Amino acid sequence: MNVPSALKYTKEHEWLRVEGETAFVGITDFAQGELGDIVFLEIETVGETLAAEEVFGTVEAVKTVSDLFMPVSGEVLEVNPDLEDHPEYVNSDPYGKGWLIKVALKDASELDNLLNAEQYSALLEA
Repeated sequence: MNVPSALKYTKEHEWLRVEGETAFVGITDFAQGELGDIVFLEIETVGETLAAEEVFGTVEAVKTVSDLFMPVSGEVLEVNPDLEDHPEYVNSDPYGKGWLIKVALKDASELDNLLNAEQYSALLEA
C-alpha cells in the first residue's frame, strides 16, 4: 500500500498536500483500490467555502458511488481539469495526476486534526 510520508490523511481516506496557503486533495491508494475502476467524478463546488468533513463531490466507480469529504475548511479553487477526460488517473496515479481539487486553506490549525502517514498506515492495518 502506497502511503507517502509527506501527505496528511483523513479517516475517510482522503489525502492532503499543503503548498503554502493552498492544498491539493485526493483519495488515497487504499480508497481507489477499494472503489475499483473510477469512471466519473462529480465536483461542482468550485468557488464554495466548505467546512472540514463537508461533502465536496462524489466519485463514481463501476460498482458504487461514494461521497468525497473535505479534509479541512477552505474554498475550492479548482478541480483537476485532466479528470474530465481521464478519471482513471485517480486509479493509476492517486497522489500525482489523480489529485481532485485545489483548496485555499481557511484555518491551518485544522491540519493538526489530520493523520500523518504512520497513523494512517496503522488505521489501515487495524
